[in-house]
Amino acid sequence: MPVARAMPGLARVTGVAAVNASAWGARAYVRTGLRLAHAAVDGEERAALARDTADAVGMVSDLIRAVLPGTPEEGHQDDAHVVRPTADQDRHAPADHPPTERAAAAVQDDSPEALRRRGADLLQRSRDVWSPQVGHPAYARILDELAPDEARILLHLMQDGPQPSVDVRTGGLRSGTLIAPGLSMIGARSGVRFGERVPAYLNNLGRLGLVWFSKEGVRDPMEYQVLEAQPDVLGALHSVTFAKVVRRSIQLTPFGVGFCKACLVADPGAQFPEHDAPSAAGSTEPPKG
Repeated sequence: MPVARAMPGLARVTGVAAVNASAWGARAYVRTGLRLAHAAVDGEERAALARDTADAVGMVSDLIRAVLPGTPEEGHQDDAHVVRPTADQDRHAPADHPPTERAAAAVQDDSPEALRRRGADLLQRSRDVWSPQVGHPAYARILDELAPDEARILLHLMQDGPQPSVDVRTGGLRSGTLIAPGLSMIGARSGVRFGERVPAYLNNLGRLGLVWFSKEGVRDPMEYQVLEAQPDVLGALHSVTFAKVVRRSIQLTPFGVGFCKACLVADPGAQFPEHDAPSAAGSTEPPKG
């Protein structure tokens, strides 16, 4: 090969490799074309060509795995498609629920054994003095079960304290007959959008354990003068010959106070009016919606 001999040293080697590669490529191209033509009419040749192609692809894959760092090894190709959490994502996961607990919680098991295990885990975490104090686990669920107007009522009770409420009864010798229960101005004072839904709102807030309906009145009796002059109270009073007003109040429960501080107020450390704790003897039924 005169062209190769004319090239000194490394240039000669490079030239020889290039010429050989070109010649090999040309021969391979011709052979491949002939095999494809033959395979078009011969079934056995088609099968052999398919096997040779698969072998070639396998060799290329082995070469890539050997050369590229971080490429999955044989038998672990599926792992390449698994999205793994980063260190930052794992660091920001809730401390109360490690990854194994969160995975187990995804499929709730209400069998007696599973419930006992969850109870034992709860008690174990209650003894962990290093665990950061967090809000009640029911708060997130309660937020999903509140209407916007109900949040306004809670905030009003938190900021302005217990609110006056009255029952209108007939003026019998004993307790009389209930005519209109749980009349209040809590809807107007809290600025709800749908005032006609206030009785239903209060029912829901009582169901969630956020408010309670006391048989005792608020501390300032002047609060009732404005309420008793409202059209709905006057209408109930004038609906019968003898009627009387029984003064009540609507208050936050201790659980409701904690919920408002955790979820609704801007400054949980601020001073707020006090609410009485509910008692079986001092509570009454919520207004009928």
